[in-house]
Amino acid sequence: QVRLVESGGGLVQAGGSLRLSCAASGSIFSINAMGWYRQAPGKQRELVAAITGGDNTNYADSVKGRFTISSDNAKNTVYLQMNSLKPEDTAVYYCTASIRNSGSRSWGNYWGQGTQVTVSS
Repeated sequence: QVRLVESGGGLVQAGGSLRLSCAASGSIFSINAMGWYRQAPGKQRELVAAITGGDNTNYADSVKGRFTISSDNAKNTVYLQMNSLKPEDTAVYYCTASIRNSGSRSWGNYWGQGTQVTVSS
């Protein structure tokens, strides 16, 4: 069993900052990639940022220069530092990870339960 637990969401004014965290736990043999998606009301879920190998990152154009993804491999945790937040960043943010299960040794994509980020204007 693998579990992803997010934290750090909340309400912030435009221009403010938030830091999201996501910790993976359970039957983990290895993690290939971790990332963040978001879904605003009435919109499709979209990739925000992803990190592989601990230092290879990619970002959605809409967040480049404002958001930074990082990871702590020892803690199986990924972070998303969000600066200069805009009202259009309002969404539920989901953590995802590509994890090899220590029991079955099979790979799977896992998702957290989501954390709400609301940016007021």
